Amino acid sequence: MSEDMQKTAYDVDAFRTDHRTQFLADQYDALVARQAELADMVAEDETMRELAEEERKDLTVQQKSLLEEMVRILVSAREDEEKPYGVVLEVRAGAGGEEAALFAEELAEMYTKYSAREGWKVAVLAESRASQGGYKEAAFEIVGKEAHEALRYETGVHRVQRIPVTEKAGRIHTSTASVAVLPLRKKPTIEISPSDIQMEFSRSGGAGGQNVNKVETAVRLVHVPTGIEARSQSERSQQKNREKAMAVLVAKLESLHEEEEVKKHAAVRRSQIGTGDRSEKIRTYNMPQSRITDHRIKESWHNIEEILAGGLDPVIAALRTAASDGGVVA
Repeated sequence: MSEDMQKTAYDVDAFRTDHRTQFLADQYDALVARQAELADMVAEDETMRELAEEERKDLTVQQKSLLEEMVRILVSAREDEEKPYGVVLEVRAGAGGEEAALFAEELAEMYTKYSAREGWKVAVLAESRASQGGYKEAAFEIVGKEAHEALRYETGVHRVQRIPVTEKAGRIHTSTASVAVLPLRKKPTIEISPSDIQMEFSRSGGAGGQNVNKVETAVRLVHVPTGIEARSQSERSQQKNREKAMAVLVAKLESLHEEEEVKKHAAVRRSQIGTGDRSEKIRTYNMPQSRITDHRIKESWHNIEEILAGGLDPVIAALRTAASDGGVVA
């Protein structure tokens, strides 16, 4: 049993006040009361000692079993709180102008279609469209079992090579878009002071401002010390958008903290394939050759249309296998 579990095992008061273990704590207290009754019985009649001792041993076994079960319940609940229940997936157009914006939208569609196949819930948190089509940037909330485990290795720079529709000479152009995948947790791993947060409201899709009215439901939060911001415009109520924006802000700050911790162990990470850094070039989509190559694991797939339509399974499976072997970091 771990040190945390041992501490929890003796904190019977915590078991009594937690709704998940209260009924077991009641049984435990009943056994303790019976132990006291046996002690009183022996004190009054020494001939009962042998029978009382036999029952006492049985009660002790039952008490231990109840303690272990209560520990298991709370430890399991704690693990559920720490495990991501979903992710915030951000896409941002990089180098390449109009083509980069179109590619950013294609990546977003690939991930949302893959998520739909997996049965995960997807919501658009915020989006900024380019004048000629595509995304300048967009953020999505993806909630579902295994969403984080499946998508965590998508963080980085994605590159596309193709001939644009407007290209008359048939030359291949290269454009990029970056992807960031941030875990969402029920219980944050960091604390944020309310005084460090600046809040703005606006109409969904409109400009921000300080004057709040009933139609200003979109929310923008800024963490003043770092300048990191988060937006949500997917909900109809300002309160729900504020909650979602706060969840995104927490996820971004947790990610920043994790990146800072990682830099302390940079030598170890350099020995692995892939750094999990959003500035790392991780994948190339070669449209003329219908080939996708992931540079971290040096593996290619030739069914590019199927993959862009949401068929990411073989790519994600290969990355997860490599990760289990210590080859990919996210």
